[in-house]
Amino acid sequence: MPHASGYVLLVDSDEEYRGRLSGLLSRAGYETREMASGEEALQAARAERPALVVLEVSLPDTSGYTICRQLRDEFGDGLPIVFISADRTESFDRMAGLLIGADEYLAKPCPSDEFVWRAQRLISRSAPAPPPEPPESDLTPREREILGLLARGLSQKQIAGQLFLSPKTVNSHVERIYEKLDVHSRTQAINVARRDRLIEV
Repeated sequence: MPHASGYVLLVDSDEEYRGRLSGLLSRAGYETREMASGEEALQAARAERPALVVLEVSLPDTSGYTICRQLRDEFGDGLPIVFISADRTESFDRMAGLLIGADEYLAKPCPSDEFVWRAQRLISRSAPAPPPEPPESDLTPREREILGLLARGLSQKQIAGQLFLSPKTVNSHVERIYEKLDVHSRTQAINVARRDRLIEV
């Protein structure tokens, strides 16, 4: 079961290692797409934004640093980027990668569990936040309907006619609405309803 929307873009000319990372991520529930060159990676990212980019520093057509800069320019800081490298593993290499804009810099071969953990952490940070849930209310659907009509300026008599209810029934609903919202007037009820998103504004 995927942990986040989007896919992981794996960019490495080493097909065997790329396949190993793809297998690890697939078993963890992530979709992956594999690219061997920087230009292929840019085209893939532009076609559909990835949730994470895992980028080898040494690529056949360009430097991973160059691709990282281009991804940052186009997608901003919200796109997680991880550098991996088999030969550029000194501390100054790592610092260069982080200064260019990578979120992580891992030396090959990275332990499987560590790689998956770091990827999961970055992907969860990359995932868009879910929309806020509307606050709970114990108003019934009918009470919400009547409250919406009150907000539109209809009188209780007009609401009764529109909903085919007796004026007495509408009055009872309105009294319960006031009680549940802890208000004493139509204006107060409408203000609370709009503030708490109980009705369409």
